[in-house]
Amino acid sequence: MRIVVINHVTLDGVTQGPGRADEDTRGGFALGGWAAERGGDEAVGRAWGRRLAASSGYLLGRRTYQEVLGHWNTQGGPFRDALNNAPKYVASNTLAEPLPWPNSTLLSGDIPAAVAELKQTPGDDLHIMGSGALIQSLSPLGLIDEYLLCVHPLVLGAGRRLFADGFGPVAFGLADATPTDSGVIIATYRPLGDHA
Repeated sequence: MRIVVINHVTLDGVTQGPGRADEDTRGGFALGGWAAERGGDEAVGRAWGRRLAASSGYLLGRRTYQEVLGHWNTQGGPFRDALNNAPKYVASNTLAEPLPWPNSTLLSGDIPAAVAELKQTPGDDLHIMGSGALIQSLSPLGLIDEYLLCVHPLVLGAGRRLFADGFGPVAFGLADATPTDSGVIIATYRPLGDHA
């Protein structure tokens, strides 16, 4: 099974709070909802939909798991049901079982080792959305196979970034890039396995 990151990101690398103003206000971040403000980019929706339709589930950090659970289970519609029915692997050393969301499995202790073991399981891609701390802990170990990034033509100048200071250097190869009418570039990158 491959581990694939699917995230929105600004030109300056910010991934914090793309969906709603109140999504992630850590550090006083007041610019949330920046991806949603671009409107429903149909090309982005299709790209995410294609990927998530061929998914073996989600790999989430604790904070994203709790945020997604808290928000989407208050919403109606098929997205809630799809999330509830999908397998969810939650990387956390602070949560305890039983986890509150259906089809959730806790990964604790040596999380990189648990993810490496999970990668050996047959199946489709396992997707990481949000979960910045998890991405930053797994990527330097070569445990992330691909990044599908929706790069928004926007610089925020503040907020948590996908790759924080001290990350890398890591070189990536561009596997695909598609510009959208709203100016978002849907780009697929794969780590090259060597340092830049």
